[in-house]
Amino acid sequence: MENIYIVGVGMTPFGRHADKTIKQLTASAVEDALRDAGCDRKWVQAAFYGNCTQGHFDGQHMIRGQVALLPLGFDSIPIFNIEGACASSSHAFNLAVTQLRGGAADVAIAVGAEKMFSKDKAKMFSAFESAWDVETFEENKNYLAEMGKGIVPPPGSQSPNPYSPFMDVYAALGRGGLMERFGITQRQLAAVSSKNHGHSVHNERSQYRNAMTIEEILAAPPITYPITLPMCSPISDGAAAAILCTEAGLKKYGFDRKRAVKVLASVVRSASARAADDFDKGCTHLAGKAAFEQAGISPKDVDVAEIHDATAIGELLAVESLGLCEPGDSGAMAERGDTTLGGKLPINPSGGLESKGHPIGATGIGQIFELVEQLRGNCGKRQVEGARIALQGNGGGLWRVEESTEHVGIFGLA
Repeated sequence: MENIYIVGVGMTPFGRHADKTIKQLTASAVEDALRDAGCDRKWVQAAFYGNCTQGHFDGQHMIRGQVALLPLGFDSIPIFNIEGACASSSHAFNLAVTQLRGGAADVAIAVGAEKMFSKDKAKMFSAFESAWDVETFEENKNYLAEMGKGIVPPPGSQSPNPYSPFMDVYAALGRGGLMERFGITQRQLAAVSSKNHGHSVHNERSQYRNAMTIEEILAAPPITYPITLPMCSPISDGAAAAILCTEAGLKKYGFDRKRAVKVLASVVRSASARAADDFDKGCTHLAGKAAFEQAGISPKDVDVAEIHDATAIGELLAVESLGLCEPGDSGAMAERGDTTLGGKLPINPSGGLESKGHPIGATGIGQIFELVEQLRGNCGKRQVEGARIALQGNGGGLWRVEESTEHVGIFGLA
């Protein structure tokens, strides 16, 4: 296949940006990516824009990419609007790769942006309700309630305050897919969260930068068993962007090959009508398998990973599905420190979604930003020494017992 390179990345800090519009957040990330690449915006021949919630919050239901990018000088080129729940910007990235490999352009930009924080908490949390089939809402809830029903939540382990319905989803998947199946414990989930909060201390773009011990996480306010508050990703605003090019584009425009990162694989898969215990048909497993085949490597070759941890449960489910550990070992792996900086396979050195933040339409390219900087050796105290192969896993939405869609990207030094 045609070689595709990431030549520039940009990302705002993730967090609450009450003083900035989504256009301003987008502009900041895009300008940073152009500057990082040394790219004139006139060289960009196609743009892909990921966003989920601006229809819900602002009434901008259509042409969001044009509204955000035309004022930045990206006129007269194709601008595509992409929505894939939390994987929206990863879809944008994948389609940019496809556009370049198909020969329709030599340089493209992929962008993700979201402005989600609101003083109206009901409106804020209801933004997530259409990330599954709204016509089968009660059926979805009842189906998930059957998962892990052998795990009885302790008294007082559910929050009386409003929270995202996806926390109930993750709790059900955790009780059924991890605790019942493998015997993974709440303490091991807290180890995942403690690790990610610790990593975020060294990330200046992270929403939260406070280290937390396992004991502090277990003692924190409950959300829904086995999840406590620090195990959850926060509501976030933010934007991220990536400039990609072909081999011909790399040479034509004089991009710096020494700073370029090669796209070894970019794979999207969607869910199937599988049984809850038919894990080999899970979309994350299938996307990972295809990505490793496309890259010509195995999970053992991965040096660093950014994994979708909307909760600590999500990280362990993905680690299992992607084959990054022996079946059932993900919890012990976290508890041993294998996934902490300095361990065998550092996961989420950025702080992950739990600490770095989770502006859902920007999350995927936010992960890619971190991995590009890791491969360049630019991450300071959170740098994974000798990182040469990086893996990204980003899921979106829910279909019965799994993500409705998953993107797995694999990246290497050019």
